[in-house]
Amino acid sequence: MAPAVPPCDRPLVVRCGAFGDMVLLTALIRELNARWRVPVDLVTSGPWSEPLLRTQPGVGEIYALRSRKTPYWLSPSQGLLVRRLRARGPSATWLCDDSEELRALLARGGLPTEAIVDVRDHPRTAGEHATEQWRRLAAITPPLWRDRSAPGASAGLTGCSLQVGAADRADLEIWLERRGLAGAPLILMQAGNKRTMRRGLKRLAANHKYWPNDRWAAVLRRVHEDLPRARIVLLGTGPEVALNEQIMALAGCARAHNAADDLPISRLVALIARAQALISVDSGPAHAAAAVGCPLIVLFGKASPSLYRPLGVPAAPVELLQGELAGAPSLLGIDTADVIAAWRRLLLRLRR
Repeated sequence: MAPAVPPCDRPLVVRCGAFGDMVLLTALIRELNARWRVPVDLVTSGPWSEPLLRTQPGVGEIYALRSRKTPYWLSPSQGLLVRRLRARGPSATWLCDDSEELRALLARGGLPTEAIVDVRDHPRTAGEHATEQWRRLAAITPPLWRDRSAPGASAGLTGCSLQVGAADRADLEIWLERRGLAGAPLILMQAGNKRTMRRGLKRLAANHKYWPNDRWAAVLRRVHEDLPRARIVLLGTGPEVALNEQIMALAGCARAHNAADDLPISRLVALIARAQALISVDSGPAHAAAAVGCPLIVLFGKASPSLYRPLGVPAAPVELLQGELAGAPSLLGIDTADVIAAWRRLLLRLRR
């Protein structure tokens, strides 16, 4: 007699990624939720994942790791995760991270390889966008459950998506009122990224997502000239406050606001959903903008737009820019005039 197949109460997704990675992962979560008809639990890390995903449709429990690199015996969060995995029993699992540490944790938690769809066994095909890869993986059933009853249908959607809850919208309105931004049209700019404010004089030369401050300032001035009633809000995290201040000083625009000191993830996503447009380097906020339907201009460096472009609400206009220097893709190859031209195209579409 064949051994009994254990029940799969909830699928489990394992992914420890940056902000943008976790936005893209919503494509997988949405598909698994539709196919298995139950919430999808998540193992992840980073201060952005839990506030970003906790209220999203189809998301169940979120198990947060403080670190994957810390030795197991020195990491309370790893020990807690293993105990939780053992308690929930084997479940259909999608391992979406190329991390041997995570594979070891799943094994410690009692998950056999037959219960896992491993991303390494299903690499991205030529020209395949990240969300397309996740949707393809969602259609694969782990070997341990391949003979179970037919799963539900696909969600039938492409790209990624984020929903903003009523509580986050209410928090945003209070914040806008406090900042003197309530009722004004909002244009957002994301100049920095996680590499921008690293220490050391060589940080900018090694940062393929850096676009010079004077170019940002020129774009800021043009946006202000085209929309004098709008408020231009510069996004970021705490270390990017100084970067934004430098850009604002170069622009000399009184209607610009530096919000990098006060944007927790839930407020950031609500702000992007409320805004008229976002101009950004290839970043997490750019992916969030696509996921909530905010019109968008994205500046790409080395990353391929065909693979990593923000892909979300189909109706939201997106302008993609990628420059070239010495025959290689480079953000520095994008001129100020290129971004202003993209802004003018986007503005024309918004006015229509």
